Amino acid sequence: MKIIQYIWWFLQFAIGFNLIFPVVLLLIYIVRQLFKITDKISAGPQEPDYAIIVTAYEQTQQLNSVVGSLLKLNYANYHIYVVADKCDISNLHFPGERVLLLRPEQTLGSNTRSHFYAIRNFIRSHSHLTIIDSDNLTDANYLNELNVYFSRGFEAVQGVRKAKNLDSTYACLDAARDIYYHFYDGKVLFGSGSSATLAGSGMAFTTSLYQKCLGNLDVTGAGFDKVLQDGIVSRGYRIAFAENAVVYDEKTSGTDQLVNQRARWINTWFKYFYLGFKICLKGLINFSPNQFIFGLVLLRPPLFIFLLLSVLFLFINLFISIPLAIGWFAALAIFVTGFYVSLKNSETDPRIYHSLVNIPRFIFFQVTALLKSGRANQISVATRHGDTAQKITALNKNENLS
Repeated sequence: MKIIQYIWWFLQFAIGFNLIFPVVLLLIYIVRQLFKITDKISAGPQEPDYAIIVTAYEQTQQLNSVVGSLLKLNYANYHIYVVADKCDISNLHFPGERVLLLRPEQTLGSNTRSHFYAIRNFIRSHSHLTIIDSDNLTDANYLNELNVYFSRGFEAVQGVRKAKNLDSTYACLDAARDIYYHFYDGKVLFGSGSSATLAGSGMAFTTSLYQKCLGNLDVTGAGFDKVLQDGIVSRGYRIAFAENAVVYDEKTSGTDQLVNQRARWINTWFKYFYLGFKICLKGLINFSPNQFIFGLVLLRPPLFIFLLLSVLFLFINLFISIPLAIGWFAALAIFVTGFYVSLKNSETDPRIYHSLVNIPRFIFFQVTALLKSGRANQISVATRHGDTAQKITALNKNENLS
């Protein structure tokens, strides 16, 4: 019976820890800001030569808008590589002096394979590369903002993915989730002395570091960013967070799209969460706060899972331990407060606040995704999106109003 009791306590601690951990990181971040604790790192290049890699699979309808956005960057030293994997490129025409369109003869079916296909076809030896999804639009100063951190000697930088569309309740809730993670897993985590987590796009690296981390691996399916961030942090590097390096990302609008996308993400967490143990252990051995804290973050279950378990533990403790039930209520209150802080400290659209009442429905569809996650790799790697022109028009209208 004692063993069962210990297991019960451990499970409660493991889940409850994730409720208050972000706020603990926020306190560390605030202390470092108050005492002006800065990162001591050697200087890097002032004007890197960028390869901008855009990967597309099956779908090309948004590529003209993506490339058009990249061609408006306020930067001179870059070249765009569009890897159109399993795509019809007959209607794609880009200016050759700045864009190289690549169409692999054999289907690659993998982000990293597309990235290295682009690398093998570089027109020159680029010092840095940045990865952009086939539905992203970039802020005109995107590369300049990345340079702020590369010039300080960092070799990996994650930017911010802001919502390109807020045309449905689910898109708004998806954006709210992104704001939370960008704040705590980006700004606060990096500001606490650790590394920002990678988001799959809107991220940049020195070309040598990217090749060092993934050059000998063949990562298929979702989650290449998990493997990449493990390779970076395990080698002792830090991933900087550039909160002004903005890419606009398309949010999920429909329930089918939401469920399929989340099924793949959940499957990825179960597949790679063990990396958190490895990095935590390295952090203890190396006395590295960067590695130890980052490892703890990787062990955290998806948001909806530990929230549902927390409510379940609160309910159970109402019958077996009122003090513990009160503790769970307090931890949930701390989490909700921390979530609100992330929204208030970001440029949060009022529509996102209005959508929060639908969080239970959002969680329901993620539970549905959990049930499908076991066969997530059979779901198409291409995410289907709605009409792009309307979303870009709406985005430009919002920018003109701001």
